[in-house]
Parts: sequence; structure tokens; C-alpha cells
Amino acid sequence: MGYNVNVDTDKCVGCGECVDVCPVEVYKIEDGKSVPENAEECLGCESCVEVCEANAISVEEQ
Repeated sequence: MGYNVNVDTDKCVGCGECVDVCPVEVYKIEDGKSVPENAEECLGCESCVEVCEANAISVEEQ
């Protein structure tokens, strides 16, 4: 089972907290916004959701 990782780029402020907290390096900052470039690696731990102060990230089971 995998996860859908979504970043709302309108809300994302590019702080990089999700990049720092993710244990499997799902995210990278590109053009000042977070991009879930390795979403297939997502473990569903939702650490990124918890640290995102802008509430820009959602993780849902597929």
C-alpha cells in the first residue's frame, strides 16, 4: 500500500521543515516550494504534516 503526498503550493512557504523531518527524503525545495519528489518512498508517518505550520501538506492512503 502506498500514500498520496500532496503539497498545496499556494500555502507552502518553503521553510524546509518537511525536508528536515522526513525519514525517507520524500521532499526537496524547488523554486522556493516543497516538492514531494520521492512520494513513492512515503512511510505514512505524517511527521511532515505535523511540522508544516502552513498546513500545506496532506498524506492519504491509496
